[in-house]
Amino acid sequence: MNKNLIILAGGTSSRMKNSMISKNLSEEELKNANTRSKALLEFGNAKRPILDFLLLNAKKAGYQKIVIVIGEQGALFKKYYGNKQKNNSYKGLSISYATQYIPKGRNKPLGTADALFQALEQYPVLKTTSFTVCNSDNLYSIKALQTLLICKDSNAFINYDRDALQFPIEKIQCFALTLVDKNFHLETIIEKPLMNQVNNYKDAKGKYRVSMNVFKFKGTEIYFFLKNCPIDPKRNEKELPSAILKMIRESNAYIKGIPFAEHVPDLTSKEDIAIMKDYIATHY
Repeated sequence: MNKNLIILAGGTSSRMKNSMISKNLSEEELKNANTRSKALLEFGNAKRPILDFLLLNAKKAGYQKIVIVIGEQGALFKKYYGNKQKNNSYKGLSISYATQYIPKGRNKPLGTADALFQALEQYPVLKTTSFTVCNSDNLYSIKALQTLLICKDSNAFINYDRDALQFPIEKIQCFALTLVDKNFHLETIIEKPLMNQVNNYKDAKGKYRVSMNVFKFKGTEIYFFLKNCPIDPKRNEKELPSAILKMIRESNAYIKGIPFAEHVPDLTSKEDIAIMKDYIATHY
């Protein structure tokens, strides 16, 4: 069984750092929001990183080996989760790190597909096994993580009911929509669909579906497409959805969308910090 989880935490958290100041933040919280990775923003009475709560859910879901993809300046992660590059013991989990190096000529990482590619390059065993991968700034449920852990399909993702996400409508309308066939296999991803076309993208139950970037992959099926992922012309990055679409269009592989209806707390901007504080206080 796939008990490997890769957590993508190598980004620069630019949207958080560039977002407007929230009135609900203390000076310390504001300083951390402007300087730290979102994954290391602290919550709860013990002031632990949000990543702690994701790791707790992962452990309860049955995962054992964690690879955290960090940036070149990711030393603070090691203060929390162990100084060794590989096999740190943390609350019953084995924590290792992969570093997402920035290519020459760039001043920021090359995107999520590149982050996953570099993780597989640094841990070659993942090229031939199954694993789950997710963002570090979304608090996925135990149920969602466990569903991918026990899934029989080689590649899968949690396909969320957009109406169940408790975000402001202006935020939700910016999410890309997913379209699956009768077998729940992904057909396409629609970035920022036009309002007059949005009804074309409802599923068989009349629901709009979105990905919140939690996937299961088989290394042998996704690796080639991570390595050869094109750079998105708008974001100037190699995006994981682009690699997935190339995989399903240029190979015999498919990726199954597993329908879910639940909220996924996230940290995008400073306004999300107070919301996450309330969520942590209520649920942990």
